[in-house]
Amino acid sequence: MTSTLSNPLRLGLRQERVISPQCLVIFGASGDLTHRKLIPALFELFLQRRIPSEFGIVGCARRTWSDNEFREKMKVKLSNQISGKESEWEQFSNYLFYEPVDLQQSDHVVRLSKRLNEIDKTQATHGNRTFYLSVSPNFYASGCKALKAAGLLNDPKKSRLVIEKPFGRDYSSAKKLNKIVQSCAEESQIYRIDHYLGKETVQNILVLRFANTIFEPIWNRNYISSVQITSSETVGVEDRAGYYESSGALRDMLQNHMTQMLAVTAMEPPGKFEPEAIRNEKAKVLQASKLADENKPWNCCIRGQYGEGGNISNRLKGYRQEEGVNCNSTTETYIAAKVFVDNWRWQGVPFYLRTGKRLPKRLGEIVLTFKDVPVHLFESTIINPAPNQLILRIQPNEGATFKFEVKSPGSGMKSRPVEMEFSYDESFGEPSDEGYVRLLADAMLSDPTLFTRSDEVEAAWKLYTPLIELMDNSPWKLPIYNYESMTWGPPESDQLLSKDNIFWRRP
Repeated sequence: MTSTLSNPLRLGLRQERVISPQCLVIFGASGDLTHRKLIPALFELFLQRRIPSEFGIVGCARRTWSDNEFREKMKVKLSNQISGKESEWEQFSNYLFYEPVDLQQSDHVVRLSKRLNEIDKTQATHGNRTFYLSVSPNFYASGCKALKAAGLLNDPKKSRLVIEKPFGRDYSSAKKLNKIVQSCAEESQIYRIDHYLGKETVQNILVLRFANTIFEPIWNRNYISSVQITSSETVGVEDRAGYYESSGALRDMLQNHMTQMLAVTAMEPPGKFEPEAIRNEKAKVLQASKLADENKPWNCCIRGQYGEGGNISNRLKGYRQEEGVNCNSTTETYIAAKVFVDNWRWQGVPFYLRTGKRLPKRLGEIVLTFKDVPVHLFESTIINPAPNQLILRIQPNEGATFKFEVKSPGSGMKSRPVEMEFSYDESFGEPSDEGYVRLLADAMLSDPTLFTRSDEVEAAWKLYTPLIELMDNSPWKLPIYNYESMTWGPPESDQLLSKDNIFWRRP
């Protein structure tokens, strides 16, 4: 007697590639990213049985911890994730090692090299290594040079280099950093990480378009009137004031996460589903992208900064009142921009991108609005019938919604909008992996598909160069508008769209 599957969509799940024996070296292991994202992602891979027994994780930072101290500190930081999985954590913690390293000290890196040789023998990792630079961007160049000088990047088949964002501060610094990094390692060894590309919905855009004949024929300027890309956070700057004051929303989110989502949404079909073919198409989109008004870039960008807000029981500080923030700061915590992709498929279709902190909802979504019907034959149950929309939810509750019109029940022929929903969690019976789980696995598997290539990075910085130059040289032309915490940004952001008779989608 055959058993009945409770959810046929689960068939075939978790048939993933197993990572080859290797050692993952994390620089900046005492930092926030390591215990918030990297170690939890690696523990998840261990629970999925994707990490081989011949494996090692070496944390490196300037603090003089021992192996056991590092293991204990990670256990304390991950106590919530470990709860109920204590025995699994004990097995996983055997993979954790620690070596005090200051990347500015060449003798420290030489000592690390010797330690890695020892771990290669005890863990049987065969000299395969992935180096993860989770350090301040100021140390990317010197860190790469130190690894090169110690001979740790010499074998392209056995060593990989993962670099966190932001990769540069502008077009010229990104070009300079690319030149330095590429002098230390081959491009095939370099993995510039953007965790948004690890999210299921971003990847699902490719499947949605290129595996379904109903979408690809209408994925162009003939049927789509506009595209909105939103990434909003409810949190403020928290303990990142030192970093955020020198970056702002443009450098922290718009140039990388948001623009990568634009590239995936707008790219042409690759000739083959291969890493370089996909990255070629993404690069073409970014190279064809431009601000809506390059001559007057202040007309296509709105910057904002959150002020006080919340309610009586939970009063929230404004950005300038946050610890570590200049009381006269002109750093933007919100930015909205209008962009065109100047090619055959998207000519004339506006792409609106917005991101901000202290907004009402934690949200990541891509909204494709289709052109309205030429004639409204039916009376609508609402005053202004909305055009069809495809909404791709990146976070939370990854999935998609399609909005379309149907006949309203009862006599007469009135139409009303309805929504057709797809949720990863509900359809497949389990939540999708966090972005770092997928990306760490891909880096260790030497799969660069979801990582940013050097020409993509430079093209993205070049796109926003007019705005960066305004911010640096003529800030009065790109002013900071105040918005109350837990609202959807400054009203001027709405005006950016209302000029085109378009409105931001309010989730």
